[in-house]
Amino acid sequence: MPGEENDFMETCAAKPSLRRGWTTGACATAAARAAVEALFTGNFPDPVAITLPNGARPSFALATHEIGPSWAAAGIVKDAGDDPDVTHGALVKSKAMRGEPGSSVQFRAGEGVGTVTRAGLPIPPGEPAINPVPRQMIREAVREAAALFGQPDDIVVEISIPGGEKLAQKTLNGRLGIVGGLSILGTTGIVIPYSCAAWIDSIHRGIDVARAAGVAHIAAATGSTSESAAAKLYGLEDIALIEMGDFAGGMLKYLRTHPIPRLTIAGGFAKLSKLAAGRLDLHSKRGAVDLSVLSAWIAQLGGTVAQVADAAQANTALEVLQIAKSAEIPLADHVAHLARETVSKTLAGSGIEVDVLVVGRDGQIVGRAACPRVGRP
Repeated sequence: MPGEENDFMETCAAKPSLRRGWTTGACATAAARAAVEALFTGNFPDPVAITLPNGARPSFALATHEIGPSWAAAGIVKDAGDDPDVTHGALVKSKAMRGEPGSSVQFRAGEGVGTVTRAGLPIPPGEPAINPVPRQMIREAVREAAALFGQPDDIVVEISIPGGEKLAQKTLNGRLGIVGGLSILGTTGIVIPYSCAAWIDSIHRGIDVARAAGVAHIAAATGSTSESAAAKLYGLEDIALIEMGDFAGGMLKYLRTHPIPRLTIAGGFAKLSKLAAGRLDLHSKRGAVDLSVLSAWIAQLGGTVAQVADAAQANTALEVLQIAKSAEIPLADHVAHLARETVSKTLAGSGIEVDVLVVGRDGQIVGRAACPRVGRP
């Protein structure tokens, strides 16, 4: 992706003209509803209707259906609308089997669906990575069919996504301790293109997992280059790394009420310049770096009139940094200190120690602000 340090994301700005789609949870529910009806009657409803949490009742066309002596399975091809979803076009399958009497609805992970291995997620370790809302949607769909046909709801539902283990390599699942495949996600059943909500939710879940594992020091980075620099400097494992992207505000507000002892913020010069100026949304669409502010900081740090003027007329934040470096003006350190002040104000009362790393495009640390209370680098 373009960007000063291969940012994790380009944009999440919602565009009303874009077409909405369906979550993996909605697709799994529709497939389960069809499979259960076929288990009871021998016939698959096609299309099959389900009820979403908001009460809407969309219908889904079946892509596959199979039936055996004691099971039935159906598949839905996921349509994520115009969202760049990794699972768009994937086949989401549900297999329904009779369970033990009195067991009600049970869940299994099939091919391409992960298993939770770490605490801190909404689903406990050892369980299939099927989130709470999809589980409830599937339960309700199974019970609807059971009531309609006078059958018990003692059904085992196995969800699978062929090829899901490979697709999961493009997600945060491995870092969160979800192994073997994808998660069955969704809180509404509907995918809103370029929604920020999913990104911020993944940040929150990363913090939850780190807290549950007793991690005392996490690093939140704006991009992969700065993340690698922080991980190398402090010897941090994947579980301690948070893909913050542009969502400094969303991450910090969550940390304020879900604290971890120490936080490192790592990012490129331009994005951390915005944080230093007090902005918590670091995306370029929310505003460019203010070069007049950078030039004013150069003046505060003893820059000459000519250096300040050159900075004010620069084309990019990187050019301003190069001007400062040539003049041996510690602008990147200054940005790191001001960014730490912004972070500390947002985290006021949490007790979290904060340090900041400004990372160049080559992965080298060009500016730092240490934890003030303990003087650690």
